Amino acid sequence: MQTLTLEGYLAADPSILSAQGSGKKRASFRVLETTRFRKADGTPGERTTGFNCICFNEATTEKYIEAYARKGSRVVIQGHVENDTWTGKNGVEHYDLRLIVGDIRLKNRRTRPPVDDSPAEGQVQEPASGYDLNDDIPF
Repeated sequence: MQTLTLEGYLAADPSILSAQGSGKKRASFRVLETTRFRKADGTPGERTTGFNCICFNEATTEKYIEAYARKGSRVVIQGHVENDTWTGKNGVEHYDLRLIVGDIRLKNRRTRPPVDDSPAEGQVQEPASGYDLNDDIPF
């Protein structure tokens, strides 16, 4: 089996799902990775690639992804690639690749803000830097 290591940013908050039969939780999310390069004429260019990821490990989903991961979080993921095939409503068969998460590292580990958006006791308040993680990702 081949292993893939990916570093990027979450495109949106992870979707936490429960299996119908067992009730076990799993996380589904998309990671964006941008590669910067120089074109043949010397002008800079960049290419952003999105990766669909799914984590079947219930402990990782509950303790790390659900608790800490959100849109804009920087992550390093290690896992393997699987083919995903499904038939659409119009009968057309679709193909996609997805990364099955084996290990995940969150680079900016902070708790989710409380519902009323007031800082929780013991939570570190970061200085305003002009960068808001709730804004759209700039690529």
